[in-house]
Amino acid sequence: MNKTENPYKALVTMNRRLAQRAALQPTAGIGIVVSPPPDIKIQYNGFILDSQYLYADEYWIPGHTRHMVGETENRGGGSGDAAYESHNHPIDNDESLTDTWAVGDKVLLIPITGDDNRTTTQFAVLCKLKRLDGN
Repeated sequence: MNKTENPYKALVTMNRRLAQRAALQPTAGIGIVVSPPPDIKIQYNGFILDSQYLYADEYWIPGHTRHMVGETENRGGGSGDAAYESHNHPIDNDESLTDTWAVGDKVLLIPITGDDNRTTTQFAVLCKLKRLDGN
């Protein structure tokens, strides 16, 4: 800034730029599942978002499986017979979820901005939400 420039004008200009960035920055929101996959539709702010606007963890996609390897925790029980001594079981199988989406589910949507870092072009469906007060 030079000596002839109005310092207040520069301050107002700087505040206006900061306010524009803050006001245009997308934030997280709550969407409602209108239709589950394979024809997924989520209602958000008066719009219906379909698969071309949504990203989700592949674990949430019906039919996706993941291979689990490990073992159960040691447990004992029963009548005290040797057959019921503390023991564990191996795990080596595929796991899949079949009830990941239902009409009316509330989901957390995180906006994904375009190249301008302001315009939302896609959404990430992060998780299903439940209010703790039951509403």
